[in-house]
Amino acid sequence: MSSLCRRVCNRWTSLRVSGLLFSSNPEVKVMPAASYSLHPPTSAGVHRCFLVQKRWRLTHFSFSSSATGWPPSEESDTAQSVDNSPLQNTKPNHGGTELSAPDEGILPVAFDDVPLPSVFEEISDEEALRIEASPPLPPTSFTLRDYVDRSETLTKLVLLGVDLAKLQKRPNVANMLLRLDFDRDVKDRLLFLKDVGVEEDLLGAFLTRNPFILTEDLENLQKRVQYLHSKKFSTAAISRMVSGAPYLLNFSVDRLDNRLGFYQEELGLSTQKTRDLVIRLPKLLTGSLEPVKENLRVCRIELGFRENEIQQMVMCVPKLLLASKSKVTRLFDYLHNTMGIPHHLITKFPQAFNAKFLRVKDRHLFLQHLGRAQYDPSQPNYVPLDKLVATPDDVFCVTLAKATLSDFETFQKTL
Repeated sequence: MSSLCRRVCNRWTSLRVSGLLFSSNPEVKVMPAASYSLHPPTSAGVHRCFLVQKRWRLTHFSFSSSATGWPPSEESDTAQSVDNSPLQNTKPNHGGTELSAPDEGILPVAFDDVPLPSVFEEISDEEALRIEASPPLPPTSFTLRDYVDRSETLTKLVLLGVDLAKLQKRPNVANMLLRLDFDRDVKDRLLFLKDVGVEEDLLGAFLTRNPFILTEDLENLQKRVQYLHSKKFSTAAISRMVSGAPYLLNFSVDRLDNRLGFYQEELGLSTQKTRDLVIRLPKLLTGSLEPVKENLRVCRIELGFRENEIQQMVMCVPKLLLASKSKVTRLFDYLHNTMGIPHHLITKFPQAFNAKFLRVKDRHLFLQHLGRAQYDPSQPNYVPLDKLVATPDDVFCVTLAKATLSDFETFQKTL
């Protein structure tokens, strides 16, 4: 009798441990608890077998056993403790074990019919090709390359020609781009830039230089364009200014107004000349004012130009306001003190400040070597300053030096 009880318990344990199968059939139910009645042939030595019952919570899944007898289980979700109850015989048993019949309508499912898949099972090439396994996004990265394929915004920015390699080197720009949504943050601003006049093939270069315009409020951008229109800037002029100075529309209306007022008052320009100045060099509105103030002070105090001369030079060469102070003073010193060119001649051709110092020096020394270094308009063999610094070497040698290019190159080797 003890061996029979042991076999029944072992059978129930094996069913509980290894006999589980998930099924998608919602009709399969959980069997109610079945009472097993075991009774020996005689009344002496009564052995009772205790079966441990646990509650199984099933949500859209079912389980069953391949055995003909169904193990006991609990249907009630409120049962939280283990119930150990003795199994008693309710009618005479003359030689074996009697199992109580399960409820009708319960559909047993055979486990042997559906084999469990194995992780070591080989699959065909077709099945392998259907498997999509993408690597997870890295939590941190030093490059935007890891996110381009996963981000619609980055993908479309690359198609526009944005150089992400340059942007990721700038602080906080990479994180800003990853937080942008193309439809919410990017699309409307791209359409706005196109309406302003930025060419489609220049949008990539524009955003590479100024990605922060994607975070500007669209209404504020429109107000700044309207302000420029109110100051009599034409649509073509605004297009040129925005393309030449991508940060222009990041400035508030008050700041733009202050910049225009500064140049008008500092240089004594009219409204029209002020517009012409900033249209030719829109960086004057977006750059720092410190180099501008420093160059104006140098021209007035150190170089000795008068106000009208400064105004004339600036209108002719606006880059003079942003040029390097050391370059301007070095060129002026050589032109004025070494070559003897007066202020009024330099004022007529301020492009000389854009020339390279060695270019001016080599040509002057070559003309001096030939005896043709004459910069006074009232004297014969006059050499105009514009032709001295602007013409190519071969033209300079033929028209001004009256020599060959090889003679000039040979002379340069002696310097």
